[in-house]
Amino acid sequence: MNKLLLATAATALLSGAAFAESHTGDVKIGIELGFTGPLESITPAMAAGAELAIAEVNAAGTLLDNATVTVVRADSTCVDAGAATAAAEGLVTGDKVNAIMGADCSGVTGAVLQNVARPNGIVMISPSATSPALSAAEDDGLFFRVAPSDARQGEVMTDVLVERGVKSVAVTYTNNDYGKGLADAFQASFEAAGGEVTISAAHEDGKGDYSSEVAALAAAGGEALVVAGYTDQGGKGVIQNAVDTGAFETFVLPDGMVGQQLVDDIGDALNGSFGQLPGTDSSGAETFLAMATEAGFDGTGAYAPESYDAAALIMLAMEAAGSNQSADFKDKVMDVANAPGTEIFPGELAKAIELLKAGEDIDYVGATAVELIGSGESAGNFREIEVKDGAIETVKYR
Repeated sequence: MNKLLLATAATALLSGAAFAESHTGDVKIGIELGFTGPLESITPAMAAGAELAIAEVNAAGTLLDNATVTVVRADSTCVDAGAATAAAEGLVTGDKVNAIMGADCSGVTGAVLQNVARPNGIVMISPSATSPALSAAEDDGLFFRVAPSDARQGEVMTDVLVERGVKSVAVTYTNNDYGKGLADAFQASFEAAGGEVTISAAHEDGKGDYSSEVAALAAAGGEALVVAGYTDQGGKGVIQNAVDTGAFETFVLPDGMVGQQLVDDIGDALNGSFGQLPGTDSSGAETFLAMATEAGFDGTGAYAPESYDAAALIMLAMEAAGSNQSADFKDKVMDVANAPGTEIFPGELAKAIELLKAGEDIDYVGATAVELIGSGESAGNFREIEVKDGAIETVKYR
């Protein structure tokens, strides 16, 4: 009997040690973004934002049982659902990541969620997937996003246009979940506010000539052209053709079209155009910008601060759960993101970990004034921008 008890106790100890090792050992986080494709010019700053948070936690050395966090990058392409799914499968089954920071564009994010994350029980936090359809997606409590839905962006874009006295616009959108979702949300909001959408027409990415699309938009008319596309792809092609033909002089630029590379490529003709993207003027945003500058990347880039916040939330939820397993920490994401608790800003991740270890609550504010609502998406703050003298300038925050 004594031998049996000793053997049982030894087995329990070994099992406990194995549990501790598997749940609190080193961490792998996949960063799945469009390193190639229509947003490749803004992706480097996004990845750098996430990796800045990870480097901060590694420097502290206190996550879980002194775990080291390793980054594994994967290319979502932004637009190829099959490639994004295969890349995510490689992260999960090959690299054995504990969570995914990503994906970026809405269509590929939905594909990865349904085909990889849910079947494998892996938490995803996207910094930039904004389709309203994702709000109602089946996710088993595994999917979160720190960028607000385009249902909200449509309202903000309407406010910007109304305040500028624009009463009619033509709309072109990239023919996918992101483009159509944003175009529909905007049209409903703008028309409810008394505005006129003269035409809302899809364009395909990857074409060499957009003259027929621009001809149809010009025939419909409008005081400005809303381009719900991608800065390195069809959206840019439409704008370039519209500039070359004189079809439109003013362009409205939603989040996927805000990038300095676009301004550089189009030139002076883009001066006076305006738009919006998620952003905040909180103290956390200023701190992140300073940290990014010191780290050598552009902290003002679209979705760079959101990427920092997405990675930070993954790691803080792990600490709150005392586990690196998605099944354990998925229910802690909302807890660490929202009140009550000590507010946590960029550069304070070590402080947050120590508070969690002490059993105290935290309220992660981060670089983007994070507040997760509903099924785990951002309540939303926006930065209104205008192109002036070849640069993207902030007009105000909303």
